[in-house]
Amino acid sequence: MNEIHNRSHRGDDDRRSTRAGRSLVVGIDAGGTRIRAYLAEAAAGTGPTATDEAGRAGGVIGEGAGGPGNAMSVPRPELTRHLAAALGAAVPVELRGSVAAVLGGFAGAAPDTGPDAGHDLALSCLGAALAETGIDAAKVAVRGDIEIAFASAPGMPADGLLLIAGTGAASARITGRRQELTVDGDGWLLGDEGGGFWLGREAVRAALRALNGRGPWTSLVGAVAAHYLASGGDPAGFPGPVEGTDRQRLGELRDLIVPLVYAQPPVRLAALSPLVVAADRAGDPVAGELLDAAAAELGRTVAALRPVAGEPLVVTGGLLAPAGPLLGRLSRRALAMGLRVVPVPDGGAGAVALARLLT
Repeated sequence: MNEIHNRSHRGDDDRRSTRAGRSLVVGIDAGGTRIRAYLAEAAAGTGPTATDEAGRAGGVIGEGAGGPGNAMSVPRPELTRHLAAALGAAVPVELRGSVAAVLGGFAGAAPDTGPDAGHDLALSCLGAALAETGIDAAKVAVRGDIEIAFASAPGMPADGLLLIAGTGAASARITGRRQELTVDGDGWLLGDEGGGFWLGREAVRAALRALNGRGPWTSLVGAVAAHYLASGGDPAGFPGPVEGTDRQRLGELRDLIVPLVYAQPPVRLAALSPLVVAADRAGDPVAGELLDAAAAELGRTVAALRPVAGEPLVVTGGLLAPAGPLLGRLSRRALAMGLRVVPVPDGGAGAVALARLLT
């Protein structure tokens, strides 16, 4: 599988004239929710892999965003359009002839997806988007989103562990900047333990247990009902259990929620995860137990990689990025394994750093 695509040019004279004064790269972080593109100098700071202490790439001079970028779930026309939107916003027209290399890190484009799956689709769509925006880079490459997230760590380590917990969840061992072994990432129905899908599903289950008397009452009843019924702050008139509450009315609320959960897209489950965090901060013990359980699941995912004491564990995603709601809980488990926890905001810095290595 040839991962680096050498693109044709308009001629050596034209290429020299457009790039004579400046050499630029583009790094792309194409996640399941949105695509981010970063235009950067080909060399910045102390070297081509320079990042700051927060995991942001140095030398970035332009940014752009587009729609979802999962190469396994977004249809080809939409993926191309989303990439073109991000590239067009990140790279001004007058600088498009100065781009020497482009590297995209795509959800759904991991090495184990096979030569005819997400990787090739991502590379094809990226090439089409570059042609549409008039960017004729000499080198274009595609990597998995896990690899660019790991590369976003300060100093761009070559080896270690990566844990992503956002909408989904997965961990991986990285060797020589390549994804070697992956644990979980099996999707909302079969896996992604401890991620947003899982946490949202557990919130619904806790609410249903409270409604039919199988579990303690929790403010998640109101949060889940409001989320699915869009009934504001007084979901179906049930603020909480009181003596003499009509069990039939509680059952009616349950009967309204369950079909809506099944009828709406699974991503609606993941959207519940911030509500669990808010309930925990407000002192709800059931929500706190769910967050503890999510961190425990993520810890087991990391442990399955057979970590070695002293290795870096790069963590990212909405639940684990700097200041993420599960970062503290997960860090305690990782430290017990002897790991160094390195939170990074996203894979943008890694995409830029790996693009610089192409030049």
